[in-house]
Amino acid sequence: MKIAVNTRFLLKDKLEGIGRVTYELLTRMVANHPNDEFIFLFDRPFDPSFVFADNVKAIHIFPPARHSYLWYWWFEMSVPRILKKENPDVFFSPDGYCSLTTDIPTVMITHDIAHVHYPDQLPDWALKYYNKYVPQFLNRAEKIISVSKATKKDIVKTYNIEEAKIEVVYNGCGSGFVPIENSIQQSIRKKYADNEDYFFYIGSINPRKNIHRLIEAFDLFKKKSDSKTKLLLGGRFAWKPTIIQNAFDNAAYKDDIIFLDYVETAELPKILGSAKALVYVSMLEGFGIPIVEAMHSEVPVITSNVSSMPEIAGQAALLVDPLDVNYISNALIEMDSNEELREELVWKGRVERERFDWELAAEHVYNILQAQNRISNKPS
Repeated sequence: MKIAVNTRFLLKDKLEGIGRVTYELLTRMVANHPNDEFIFLFDRPFDPSFVFADNVKAIHIFPPARHSYLWYWWFEMSVPRILKKENPDVFFSPDGYCSLTTDIPTVMITHDIAHVHYPDQLPDWALKYYNKYVPQFLNRAEKIISVSKATKKDIVKTYNIEEAKIEVVYNGCGSGFVPIENSIQQSIRKKYADNEDYFFYIGSINPRKNIHRLIEAFDLFKKKSDSKTKLLLGGRFAWKPTIIQNAFDNAAYKDDIIFLDYVETAELPKILGSAKALVYVSMLEGFGIPIVEAMHSEVPVITSNVSSMPEIAGQAALLVDPLDVNYISNALIEMDSNEELREELVWKGRVERERFDWELAAEHVYNILQAQNRISNKPS
């Protein structure tokens, strides 16, 4: 089978979210199916490390697609031209976009449709593009992969897509996320948190991730307790950071809140694995990979009781109302002070994490691609 793949989020030292999913799936599919040919399509010069094996052909396609005009140019003009030339059996797009102007059978991953629920958290030019083209992409793709049942339900309800067209494939967890030995935990606390315990958030820093309420809840937690526990926030600032900056500026305990910016891939498992708890109180998530990473790191979790997060966390988290600062604050107090609770959540996480495995996910996705290839090539 010849598989063309949209790999524009494979960016050296910038693997975040979709890029990480793309990387984890493709490294395994390429290795597990050496007789297949993979055509990786990049929108900028690519790092050679992303050419995983001899059965990968990497192609740089102009222009760099990071704006709506360039998205349209890349997906509707540049990519179809290359697909026509390479003539793959199937086109796999793991970032929620596809090409409307190719007749190559297409399988697309949709991670969420957050733009529908939080339109004010996007620039106008991006929102206009999503509103126009996302429903067209969903209708165009022969098969849609959703990363959770919650996201599938949201797509079906919002766009009236047939349920049978959407298949749920859970994300997995990278191999580096394992329990961290005490000596390393001590060195991490010394390096990042002045030798104190800390709560940890990892992800983009934007309003949908509810960082402003997390900061307010942490400030309230500090006021209600005599705890020295700090809050570490890992990730880049994204859309509309003003509300987050204001929450930080108004915090009485801002000295205990530490912004780490982008966390290097090699450092992330150590920082997460040394945390007292992961605090992931987002407003909406298609999946929530940090929840699973925390389970594998044997770190307890506080997360939201909305969208996909209860589905992914199962019994292994304290669930909170992300709109209720007092609720989040009380969960921080409970998690900080109750060692028995933390141990119970870690134990439950060992059970829940068995549902999430990149090897299983990669083979599931490959089987979907293979099935689509068979359907498109069946005799008329």
